[in-house]
Amino acid sequence: MSPVKTPLLDRVRYPADLRNFSPEQLRQLADELRAETIDAVSVTGGHLGSALGVVELTVAIHAVFDTPRDRLIWDVGHQAYPHKILTGRRDRIRTLRQGGGLSGFTKRSESEYDPFGAAHSSTSISAGLGMAVARDLKAARGEPDDRNVIAVIGDGAMSAGMAYEAMNNAGALHSRLVVILNDNDMSIAPPVGAMSAYLSRLMSSRSFLSLRDLAARMAKRFPRGIERTARRAEEYARGILTGGTLFEELGFYYLGPIDGHNLDHLLPVLRNVREAEESGPILVHAITQKGKGYAPAEQSADKYHGVSKFNVVTGEQAKAPPGPPSYTKVFANALMAQAEKDPTIVAINAAMPSGTGLDSFAKRFPDRCFDVGIAEQHAVTFAAGMATEGMRPYCAIYSTFLQRAYDQVVHDVAIQSLPVRFAMDRAGPVGADGATHSGTFDIAYLGCLPGMVIMAPSDEAELVHMVATSATIDDRPSALRYPRGEGVGVALPTQGEILALGKGRVVREGNSVAILSLGTRLGDALKAADELAARGLSATVADARFAKPLDTALIEQLARHHAVLITIEEGSLGGFGSAVMHHLAWRGLLDGGLKVRPMVMPDIFIDHDSQAKQIAVAGLSAKDIVATALSAIGIDAAGGGQAKQVVTAV
Repeated sequence: MSPVKTPLLDRVRYPADLRNFSPEQLRQLADELRAETIDAVSVTGGHLGSALGVVELTVAIHAVFDTPRDRLIWDVGHQAYPHKILTGRRDRIRTLRQGGGLSGFTKRSESEYDPFGAAHSSTSISAGLGMAVARDLKAARGEPDDRNVIAVIGDGAMSAGMAYEAMNNAGALHSRLVVILNDNDMSIAPPVGAMSAYLSRLMSSRSFLSLRDLAARMAKRFPRGIERTARRAEEYARGILTGGTLFEELGFYYLGPIDGHNLDHLLPVLRNVREAEESGPILVHAITQKGKGYAPAEQSADKYHGVSKFNVVTGEQAKAPPGPPSYTKVFANALMAQAEKDPTIVAINAAMPSGTGLDSFAKRFPDRCFDVGIAEQHAVTFAAGMATEGMRPYCAIYSTFLQRAYDQVVHDVAIQSLPVRFAMDRAGPVGADGATHSGTFDIAYLGCLPGMVIMAPSDEAELVHMVATSATIDDRPSALRYPRGEGVGVALPTQGEILALGKGRVVREGNSVAILSLGTRLGDALKAADELAARGLSATVADARFAKPLDTALIEQLARHHAVLITIEEGSLGGFGSAVMHHLAWRGLLDGGLKVRPMVMPDIFIDHDSQAKQIAVAGLSAKDIVATALSAIGIDAAGGGQAKQVVTAV
């Protein structure tokens, strides 16, 4: 009978506490860390598979390197749950992604062990190179600094062009930088085994690196052609043995692939890398398994990438009570309905097939659905190219990720008036993913582009109509934005109607306060109208439908027949409300006493919480609309009571 092992994780408050552990103790610690991660995420939900895949890597890095003095950057940040547990945040790990709790990603303001915030992918090598060059510049002016910079990039992040831009620059600058490729896809890896581990250990050793540097110095004494030939011969010889010629060509010294779950392989290689002197950028290629050590996650990596709360024993995820379909599902079904009738419709996503609902489209139309990887820039220009040839591309990208392709939207789509259709999921506040994923800027950043059409459905039926409408827009780009989560429960039409471009609708007639809503704030606008009616104020409620082009006739009608005009949107300053104000100013409708109150997301980044609480923080709830209307009229909202009916004609 094996002796009971004394728990080790309880002895680790910070990484320094594990640096005297033996390899056997580190293996035990990794097992305990994996169990703690599983248990914590079962309570909070979050990104499980990626976190489980880096447990041994996390332990090895913190055991070998002197964090936080050595800079450790995680790319993307949802790999970092085990890192958070080991860096003084274990006592708060069950607040992960909850209001007031830990972020689901790395965050500079949260810990000194998070030197760079990351929630969008493929930024680590650029940031790490910046830190390494800053270190070298300080050393050059007499501030000795030998700290290491380590960037861990994985979970698909190496598919983005920015990673290669950074590697190309790093190879040219030759600063000391360690990049660890967490390859949990095995797409670029030859077989992993003892020979590969031995070669990586050998080639990362100080003796080999010293010999290599000596050979390089000797080669420089030869004529230039011979030097170049010798260098390439050495690179290709190692490339034949290990793979990694691509990284060598970019200027990195390649090591691997090694088993990212085997501490006997990881520890000596990382120690050798730590001790390397003036060897330029190094890439360590570690093969890992997403969901490692938890059978349900190993067997279904896609379903356990991001999870809701779940039962640790069975792996069964908590299911929300039956409710209306999500906007994502409504969009996907509406697009498939259009694609059934129109063979020119194609769908494009950037490594988010299930998140955007296009996984179902891909099953139905496998030859007309394209997942381009984490490459939003390419996705947009790829769509533009298809549009030039008469296809009707739908580029389905989260609002927050479309920001990454803004130049392509402007240069490759808008300037050429190409009919690319942008389906922007997760528009507005997004809940637990927080500020990094908030989709509140798209109205402003797309609304300033000439010719762009921007639609925002107030419910899921309107979304169906807007999908159908966008399919008919063949002379310019268009965008439709819709929120995360369930619809409001309205009956869905059997087929979408074609809406008149730039035309809104009046949902309720009144004569004192006008509320002009864009998108899914319409439900709260109607609730606010009920509350105002109870106070003796008759309110008109209108659904703008379009942020661009504006329904100028509707706006002018509301302005002329009401004392107060409130616009409301789940967008930032510079969006729909600003456009309405601009139009009213030029029409002279602000000169006669009309009180206009644009309600937008505040000029702050709102932390992770429930979407309802984020809306409350933003001041966009029904009670906020009521308070805004009463304040504009000059009534104290807290005082309650009846208000005199206000009628105006500006």
